[in-house]
Amino acid sequence: MQDISKHKIAVIGLGYVGLPLAVEFGKQLDTLGFDIHAARVDELKQGHDRTLETTSDEIASAHRLRFSCDAADLSDCDVFIVSVPTPVDDKKNPDFTPLIRASETVARALKRGDIVIYESTVYPGATEEVCVPVLERVSGLKFNADFFCGYSPERINPGDKERRLTTIPKITSGSTPETAQTVDALYRRIISAGTHLAPSMKVAEAAKVIENTQRDANIALINEFALIFHRLGIDTHDVLAAAGTKWNFLPFKPGLVGGHCIGVDPYYLIQRALSAGYHPDILIACRRINDSMGKEIVSEVVKLMIRKRQPVNGGKVLVLGFTFKENCPDLRNTRVVDLVAEFCSYGVQVDIHDPWADPDEAMHEYGLGLMRDLPASADYQAVVLAVAHDQYRDMGIQALRALGVTDAVVYDIKGLFGKDAVDARL
Repeated sequence: MQDISKHKIAVIGLGYVGLPLAVEFGKQLDTLGFDIHAARVDELKQGHDRTLETTSDEIASAHRLRFSCDAADLSDCDVFIVSVPTPVDDKKNPDFTPLIRASETVARALKRGDIVIYESTVYPGATEEVCVPVLERVSGLKFNADFFCGYSPERINPGDKERRLTTIPKITSGSTPETAQTVDALYRRIISAGTHLAPSMKVAEAAKVIENTQRDANIALINEFALIFHRLGIDTHDVLAAAGTKWNFLPFKPGLVGGHCIGVDPYYLIQRALSAGYHPDILIACRRINDSMGKEIVSEVVKLMIRKRQPVNGGKVLVLGFTFKENCPDLRNTRVVDLVAEFCSYGVQVDIHDPWADPDEAMHEYGLGLMRDLPASADYQAVVLAVAHDQYRDMGIQALRALGVTDAVVYDIKGLFGKDAVDARL
């Protein structure tokens, strides 16, 4: 086994992915947690993680970890782990801007013999096609002669307190056989679940992007089932419960598909496939289905409002939940915004409540205000349960119904309550 105790680690980007990495490495090796946002660094120095992925005790246990927003502090590190987002733009094209800027920052500190490891989700070949040229241009060094690269895709599941960084098997890879062994040894130091050394960085990149694309396709299939069954007058959750009694039926449920992975990563593979001369019909269709669910749901709620003689134009709707998934504060790529926009197109006034989300972040990222407390008066024509936070489950359906006027529509996107308790569920 390689002796990696001499390495000094720098983790670039301290979000949901980077901070847990920095903490685990900081328990054993000299580690610098670097982020360009001074406020984020300041709060971490105080032991507070606003993402709630890491506790103050866990941060304190990383005795060899320090935080900084000063790029000059990167100069004494020799392994750089880049864990910044890879979003898409308004046209659904991959946006490599965060990755390029992080690579430029690393390149200014790069020395001969250093290793740069990327964890950000990209298409196969992106590390060498997008990142390496930036590293070479800014540093003046030559790839695989002066410096080396690795790719080890993140597998963080925000809000999951059982599947943590150390208990999820880690894919590793390197730009040379020797580098691959070093990268693998580094991660084996902190990953108790073990590692899988891929034969190349392209294989590791491809493995990551299809993990999330497969989930996108599976959910799209269930969403399409839901759209069909609704038109047939069949409850989708009843169908899934029946089909789920077979041993090999996959337990996916319908819903909005957002977040930083499933709703984004397929576009990276779609673009790469198109550039290679292949039209990925299934991937594109799955994205179209999942991106259309907000409009489909609002259409059904509006129809129910009309049937119940509730006003639509000028009516009020309460949307419960704004994060992209339950029991976590992550707002990245939340598709609840699709519901809000579609309701507004009907002239509906929309209020949003979420006990997990940061109202300031929601306003900054989406221009939408969040209610800090549930309303005391019941004047909503419809209540839409968009995110299955435990708080809403604990309130119970009667308390949720009480938020609306008499005979208000209650629509349960997540199937949190029984079909007889709500007016409709997806």
